[in-house]
Amino acid sequence: MKTYMPKASEIERTWYLVDAEGMVLGRLATEIAMILRGKNKPEYTPHMDMGDFVVVVNADKIVLTGKKEQQKIYRRHSGYPGGLREVPYERMMEKHPERILEKAVRGMLPKNTLGRAMFRKLKVYAGPKHGHQAQKPVKIEL
Repeated sequence: MKTYMPKASEIERTWYLVDAEGMVLGRLATEIAMILRGKNKPEYTPHMDMGDFVVVVNADKIVLTGKKEQQKIYRRHSGYPGGLREVPYERMMEKHPERILEKAVRGMLPKNTLGRAMFRKLKVYAGPKHGHQAQKPVKIEL
């Protein structure tokens, strides 16, 4: 018996289109992360980038459950003393709604070079328009 190991040239990547309108943030992010990693394919290999491209539209219409809309805070630190920056969910949604989904998906991918390569295949747009019609993305319901 031999174990099949796909080569990088043999990987077929498809483009998926996801409409995020009315979807719950975390549940959508897990499905997208699975597609980006390639775990939905039978030839999945953990040490290779097997994933497909994902285009997400209507990211500004994503919903949260419970009181998270008022309580959720995005934090980052510059590395300097007193360099903690906090942005509440409501302000992030007003200014950069696509970053909310990007941060959620990025947290579910590996924290290494492979994870960064996978994240580059995610394209998020706040409105219904996107610039990837030429790739003929397949619309999927998650």
